[in-house]
Amino acid sequence: MLKDIQNCFKVDKILFTKHARDEMEEEEFGEILENEVYNAILNGKIIESYPVDEPYPSCLIYGRTPINRPLHIVCAYASESDLAIIITAYQPDPKQWINLERRKT
Repeated sequence: MLKDIQNCFKVDKILFTKHARDEMEEEEFGEILENEVYNAILNGKIIESYPVDEPYPSCLIYGRTPINRPLHIVCAYASESDLAIIITAYQPDPKQWINLERRKT
């Protein structure tokens, strides 16, 4: 799924949900810009998969921006339209994550 999502970003077949835009604008660690999401996706990796999400399977991608800002992006992939859908994006709180990749329990 990651390669499909990355390919969508390369050809600008991306949809940001209203929720994603709101979360990016209101991020507690500072606003997240579209180009930051783009860079984090292109160098990112899937750290959680949600294959039964509806209406499309989704995943949590961890990546970093060119200035090394860590981001988590929840992204779905609509295979029939070859479209990446950004559900939300945020900067992970280190107090809630182990190495920013595994949730603390």
